[in-house]
Amino acid sequence: MSIRLENIAKHFGNTQALEPVNLDIYEGELVGLLGPSGSGKTTLLRIIAGLESADRTAQPSRIMFGERDVTQVHVRDRRIGFVFQHYALFRHMSVYDNVAFGLTVMPKKERPSNGEIRARVFRLLEMVQLEHLAKRYPAQLSGGQQQRVSLARALAVKPDVLLLDEPFGALDAKVRQDLRRWLRRLHSELNFTSVFVTHDQEEALELSDRVVVMSNGRIEQIDAPDTLYHSPKNRFVFEFLGDVNHLEGSVNNGVLTCGNAYLHVDLPDGPEELLLRPHEVRLAEQASDTCHLPVVVTAISPVGAEVRVELEADWLAKPWLATVRHADFERLAMKRGQHLFAHPRQWHRFEENTQSAARQTRTA
Repeated sequence: MSIRLENIAKHFGNTQALEPVNLDIYEGELVGLLGPSGSGKTTLLRIIAGLESADRTAQPSRIMFGERDVTQVHVRDRRIGFVFQHYALFRHMSVYDNVAFGLTVMPKKERPSNGEIRARVFRLLEMVQLEHLAKRYPAQLSGGQQQRVSLARALAVKPDVLLLDEPFGALDAKVRQDLRRWLRRLHSELNFTSVFVTHDQEEALELSDRVVVMSNGRIEQIDAPDTLYHSPKNRFVFEFLGDVNHLEGSVNNGVLTCGNAYLHVDLPDGPEELLLRPHEVRLAEQASDTCHLPVVVTAISPVGAEVRVELEADWLAKPWLATVRHADFERLAMKRGQHLFAHPRQWHRFEENTQSAARQTRTA
């Protein structure tokens, strides 16, 4: 089931939560709404669900589920599944009864038989790997298990659209990671259309077919995760999608200087700010003729496939973060207090007046 949003805006009193938004979500797509608190992502999700109504504006707003106009349709009749951050399970009901609830309260003419309900519930519990816990109560389950029950309950009524509001936000990091992988596999198997809200960049990039980045009630960019990360349309998107190092200084005759640090750049004279991702910073024991960025190692985190290294310097307003391979970490015999030199592999520059990417180049 595809979703089309046309001219969706929302005010709460004098506060504009959503500027007029237009968005197409394709059938079978898993789309993440990503942004900081107050960006409008949850408001947009609730409007899709029918839990909030869009403002009436000069240009009519419309919400389409496939060919069905649901703009004025009550939430109970939109045929959606909704998964909340804090599970919202019925504490007095067993796992089985929680999953079956939406089926048992259907109008009699639409309600499946008891046998059909039982078969569907156990099929879903098998899919979420909880069939052996059917008789337990929510208080007897872990957070990750409760969220899987919540998802099974939402899917039991065979919704046209599945909506999830920060579904893993209340879980610890390891459980979140496991459930993300599990949801991605489940989505691929069932091919339902789904929209989820998150403020976690890693979660959005890992789960989504496309990510909608929002800020201040507007959509900044809609793209596949790889495109979004490597080709951000503006500075907000670039900075929101990961750690960023800032190199601020003044350019004179092709050299950007900041205190005792300098970098040769092909830029016009004047104040300048360059942005670098941690993986775009190479560390070495020597400077070069075109790059002199002395740094001191202040923290090391050798966790995962790369080593995260925190760097400080007199010419830096804020510490830098670099990620290096374990082989390079060992070759440099890296330790706290060590003096090294940073070498940008690549940097990014954004025009302040347009907030759009102005230049992206590589340096030696």
